[in-house]
Amino acid sequence: MVDVLAARTTHLVFAALWAGSVCFVAAVVLPLARDGAFNTIRPLEVISSKLTTVSRVSSLVLFLSGGHLAGTGYTAKSLFGSLNGRLVLLMVALWLALTALVEIGAKRFEAGLTGKKIREPAREALPVFRAAALAAIALLVVAGLLSANVGRLL
Repeated sequence: MVDVLAARTTHLVFAALWAGSVCFVAAVVLPLARDGAFNTIRPLEVISSKLTTVSRVSSLVLFLSGGHLAGTGYTAKSLFGSLNGRLVLLMVALWLALTALVEIGAKRFEAGLTGKKIREPAREALPVFRAAALAAIALLVVAGLLSANVGRLL
């Protein structure tokens, strides 16, 4: 029981950290960079590097804690045959999408920054990060549904 509590808490903390970081970059940092608010690429390189680190660590922690939660809370039958189980599978798909979108967006952004440009790389990476932010928000919504045990209610 203590392991499940620790896994749930860790899972939610890292999900919130990851989702918040991605949403902040998509809603604040990249629009500012696109609009010319930065004079140098250095802060953007640091932000992109930190976001990539947060994303990779969070992705790994979520994989491990989520795998433990799914392994202790679901059988193969209940994973595919219940609403909550299908929500867990949706969460895995969104996790994969978010991981890929952050990696793609960061690489696209960093590649442009190496050319000492700011506005163009931000403009090119912004749609990818907006999609990542939507995936992050969807992950939190699904987490809320699972926390409410919505499958029991229907």
